Amino acid sequence: MFKQLSSTALVLSILTGCGAAEQASQAQSNDDAQQLSARQQLGQQLYFDPNLSANRTQACATCHDPATGFVDSRDNGVGGAVSLGDDGHSLGDRTAPTAAYAMFSPEFHLNKEGKWVGGQFWDGRASSLADQAAGPPTNPIEMGMASKAATVERIKQNSGYVQQFKAIYGDGVLDDADRAYRAMAESIGEFERTEYFAPFDSKYDRFLRGEYKMTPQEELGRTLFFSQQFTNCNQCHQLKTRPGAAGETFTNYQFHNIGVPANIALRKVNGVGVDFVDAGLLNNPQVTDGAEKGKYKVPTLRNVAVTGPYMHNGVFKDLRTVVLFYDKYNSRAARRQVNPETGQAWGQPEVTGTLSMKELESGPALDDRRVDALVAFMKTLTDLRYEDQL
Repeated sequence: MFKQLSSTALVLSILTGCGAAEQASQAQSNDDAQQLSARQQLGQQLYFDPNLSANRTQACATCHDPATGFVDSRDNGVGGAVSLGDDGHSLGDRTAPTAAYAMFSPEFHLNKEGKWVGGQFWDGRASSLADQAAGPPTNPIEMGMASKAATVERIKQNSGYVQQFKAIYGDGVLDDADRAYRAMAESIGEFERTEYFAPFDSKYDRFLRGEYKMTPQEELGRTLFFSQQFTNCNQCHQLKTRPGAAGETFTNYQFHNIGVPANIALRKVNGVGVDFVDAGLLNNPQVTDGAEKGKYKVPTLRNVAVTGPYMHNGVFKDLRTVVLFYDKYNSRAARRQVNPETGQAWGQPEVTGTLSMKELESGPALDDRRVDALVAFMKTLTDLRYEDQL
């Protein structure tokens, strides 16, 4: 596995415009560098470069920070629920999904059952990693660049970039803004396909290889999670047909409306308005069926214990709260109808009428022991480098 460039080396390379080979010699061994293709090395530099934002304050890594599970590590005045834009005041209305393991999401498509699957972003509107990487630089509430051409001009200010773009994509690549911008996005996407984003080295992975022994609580949680009888977790959060298969990403990449309430506290400060309704999947230009309104892509559970707050709008702070939220659909206990973070009843779904009730109501009620066991198991899905954050 190659090593992330140190912060000092990254800043020096960006400011001085040094080439990929020179940069690699500063921060990683030759063996590590050789494991990266030229496109991946270029994408690595672009991923960490704040100069590709209007005020030079924000990079891809700002909202997808490798130090914190590839999510936004900043509080942003909203408890980390959404990201703050390069302009210093714009706030989004959805959380920045983790970039970890994103490479395994298939391109957005209808499957054989007529269900939408895959893509990037919560609504799948970016079909591929490159499509996703192309979005934030020119988004006015994210990196805020005026246009593709303006972004390419920033690229051309770095002599190292100029050399690499020409070597990889051809001499005339930077003379065509659309072509150069696409090359930028493709390079970032190639970097996101490296093992750095998907090491598969969690306790769970080590357990599968016989290198870790689950605690009794973790083992109970594992049994419950993959059970067809005791929970409904694996209906959406299992990709492989066989429980315990290597390479499990803990999402089937489909879309569901699970009744998540609006994040009213966020809406009061981000300018969207408390009465706004996020249409979810229906916001994807490829989707026109109103039956898809309010659905969001099932997220990976890899690193879920360290990538809160949770749901598409960051409405829940604690992972245990998420489990209790699901349990409210199956439990008649009065206490299960109360959000422990607010002491109030769970908020109403932002979108009604398209709830995935078949999946939500297919499991039995959970007692506290089983809730805690599920949380313990999900903690074992944490990559090795984040285990000290648990």
